[in-house]
Amino acid sequence: MRHLCSLLDLNRDELAHLVRRGIELKADRGRPGHSALLAGRILGLVFEKPSMRTRVSFEAAIGHCGGSAVFMTQRELGLGERESVKDFARVASQYLDVLAARTFSHERILELAMYSSCPVINALSDREHPCQILADLCTIAQEFGTLAGKRIVFVGDGNNVALSLAHAAVLSDIEFVLSAPEGFGFRDEVLKECFDVNPQAKIILEPNPQKAVTGAHVVYTDVWASMGQESEADERRKYFLAYQVDARLMKQARSDARFMHCLPAHRGDEVTDEVIDSPASLIVEQAGYRLHAQKALILWLLGIDKS
Repeated sequence: MRHLCSLLDLNRDELAHLVRRGIELKADRGRPGHSALLAGRILGLVFEKPSMRTRVSFEAAIGHCGGSAVFMTQRELGLGERESVKDFARVASQYLDVLAARTFSHERILELAMYSSCPVINALSDREHPCQILADLCTIAQEFGTLAGKRIVFVGDGNNVALSLAHAAVLSDIEFVLSAPEGFGFRDEVLKECFDVNPQAKIILEPNPQKAVTGAHVVYTDVWASMGQESEADERRKYFLAYQVDARLMKQARSDARFMHCLPAHRGDEVTDEVIDSPASLIVEQAGYRLHAQKALILWLLGIDKS
């Protein structure tokens, strides 16, 4: 049995399969047999923090393929308070075929996976966001025809999205650049983990955003203060004002560069309306691919689709 707590739980071929299969499943939607791929299967969703895209895309994914979802919040469950994570995981996995959890703590994802007898998916933790990046890779591969040789530049905080993009670079032929203010980049142990897995991984740290986006196929950003960091928002804004993605910065990238954001966006902070609403923006496409990449992931974890 496999889990997806991190993209690094995959190998290079497995990641390539999931990206290819996500694109295929998008094309296959509505064709005969699609609605029976997960018939009778039940997905459990455990959310300690809210999300529109993550919840709706997972519920739609299992529903489109003939299965169903059970949604549970921390308020209802009291994980670690009313009931131990260990007991919940052991019992819930008797009812479910797969469990996706959106948590504040990455350690909680790992603990669920340790005790669950069904596959566990990290639907977001404070450390990583692998499902978002699976969708992003599908989007980039469809937009450019391939992932190989593509330069993806993340401008902003070295957060969970940025880390999972770095993990994608470890497992593929993309070049990942992080442009973050001093003190907001990757810790040394994070980089060591990446290069221990693949010493040839193309991961670059360039604090100057104008230099970083030079030659970029994709310019990516996210909010400056993630969920749970709201009290730090005003202080963080002082450091990140020079890292706003605006039309001038986009002009430093390739002429065919695309803009990406995992959403929700704080328009006027990390990105301007002019960029996020421009023809170069892929925000709707990448959000849409959450549905199909997660179908591919669930099928793969359940051993239904290993081709």
